[in-house]
Amino acid sequence: MSGQPYNVLFLCTGNSARSVIGEAILNKAGAGKFRAYSAGSQPKGQVHPETIRLLNELGYDTSGFRSKSWAEFAEPGGPKFDFVFTVCDSAAAESCPIWPGQPMTAHWGVPDPADATGTPAEIAMAFKEAYRLLNQRISVFSALPIGSLDRLTLRNRLEDIGQMEGATKAPEPI
Repeated sequence: MSGQPYNVLFLCTGNSARSVIGEAILNKAGAGKFRAYSAGSQPKGQVHPETIRLLNELGYDTSGFRSKSWAEFAEPGGPKFDFVFTVCDSAAAESCPIWPGQPMTAHWGVPDPADATGTPAEIAMAFKEAYRLLNQRISVFSALPIGSLDRLTLRNRLEDIGQMEGATKAPEPI
């Protein structure tokens, strides 16, 4: 790999919570080894305020986060991805763009905290739970000896990570 960081894209439909959280965690935990991005098939146009509040509370710099379309990354000149992870079930079932370089893909679905209802404390807990589940997956992923694993073994490990605690099941692609 010649010392370059692995490029990772986290996909979700709205790009307002889970994918942004994944991007934040991997950029911090995997600094130097990974460069993470996030996008959505139908971006909400803004990052959910609770996502920003939680990440700020946990010490992340949120100034660069925005809700964006995956089309930005499918254009010529965009980053070449090594890994693409869907973190919501609806994005996993959609027809994704063709990513140059044939990145490894996996579904790491977690419940959508943006759908949470109830008191502000209950909503905050839903975001904290999504963060916890994604942090767990990303910790395992970032510890993998990627350079020494053959493609099949790596694919199996990525799928295993997607089945960790709290996993949602993606519907079949249309």
